[in-house]
Amino acid sequence: MFTLAMRSVRHRPGRLIGTLLAATLGAAIAMAFNSLHDTAAAGVDDTSAMTLGLAGGVVGGYGTLLVFFTVASTLTVNVRQRGEELGTLRRAGATPAQLTRMVTGEALVVAVVSTLLAIGPAALGGSALLRLFQDTDQVAADVDYVFGPIALSAGFSVTLLASAGAAFVAVRRAARAAAGQRRRRGRARTVGGVAALVTGSLGAPATLMMDASDEMLMAPASYGAILLSIGFAAFSAPLLRGLLRCFGGLVAALTGAGGYLAVRNLRRRADQLGGILMPLILFTGIATATLYMQVVESDALEAAGLVKSADDKNLVTINVIVAGIIVAFCCFSLVNSLYAETSYRSGEFGRQRLTGATRWQVLTMVATESVLVTVTGLFFGTAAGLAGLIPFCVVRTDRMLPEQGPWIWLGVAAVGALATLVTSLVTARRALRKPAVAAVAVAA
Repeated sequence: MFTLAMRSVRHRPGRLIGTLLAATLGAAIAMAFNSLHDTAAAGVDDTSAMTLGLAGGVVGGYGTLLVFFTVASTLTVNVRQRGEELGTLRRAGATPAQLTRMVTGEALVVAVVSTLLAIGPAALGGSALLRLFQDTDQVAADVDYVFGPIALSAGFSVTLLASAGAAFVAVRRAARAAAGQRRRRGRARTVGGVAALVTGSLGAPATLMMDASDEMLMAPASYGAILLSIGFAAFSAPLLRGLLRCFGGLVAALTGAGGYLAVRNLRRRADQLGGILMPLILFTGIATATLYMQVVESDALEAAGLVKSADDKNLVTINVIVAGIIVAFCCFSLVNSLYAETSYRSGEFGRQRLTGATRWQVLTMVATESVLVTVTGLFFGTAAGLAGLIPFCVVRTDRMLPEQGPWIWLGVAAVGALATLVTSLVTARRALRKPAVAAVAVAA
């Protein structure tokens, strides 16, 4: 089966480009930040070592989680699109274990190639990070950059484990679907989602019991928002169904035939669209909470006439980098998943057109779906962000909401909305250029 996997990769490389890009980006970030551990271990002063170790540990940990999430999301979409192929192999005599080895072998090949491609960008990124810390006097100017075994081992291990694990889970789901078994919600995901919601709900209000001058004031609020975002993301499909039950009829009445098709499609494909909602909820919740808290903290220090300490500078730098990584990964995962999902529906669009739907109605359907998904993601992401932001603002500024206004949230919402709408509509228009008969024939 490994030979079959190699032939599959060689003859149809385009199918795995999304996975390759996701794994390359993830490996580059993991190696760039873990290279700071290599640099810290090369005999630097204690202050520089602490700064480098903190950045490599905290941000590297976030990066590792996002690598797992992004690669898993991309591979799941890829394997789901190959349901007919896997079903044919199953009917030809292949066992579930053989299919698992084939798909996992493909994922491992892509992981190795992506990690090798990421070494150069990771070295450049790690060097740029060191210069950033040196320019802000957080690391001594005479510290030389080192890209060594810690970075390489982290890049290969994280990417290989994420790819193999995601492929294993995805192909098991596809095998059950090919056998006609109804998909059941994973117990681990349900338990993890509930745990994240409960912990986040308890962690964020704990900020109210702290003092405004506490150095760790931002920690429980930000981690509470992050955990709530993860919890909402874990239940993204049921949340989408709940909103459709409440507002589906109204949306269909306002948007005509295209909106009617959109509501029916969303109800049927809620589990699949949950993979798109997850990065949108995470992006909105974490970016909103992190960016607002940092702006509020910086303005409070400036208003008090205080000079930022080395720890304050470290916290600012790490928060900005974490927000940047979240934006990059979640936007990439969102665009990648949307592109794969929408392009895969060319056969569906062709059948709708053959039964009388116009191109405009199909585009209206896609646009309505995108708007509903965007509104759902922004709503629950904003709720998670506010759950952490409000207690922080009450303690730090005696205000319920930050005085900086809604501009940061509007920027975050605009990025998420544009990524969703533009990707969906551009991909749908491209799919609709194909004649309906040809689209149905290719899908068949």
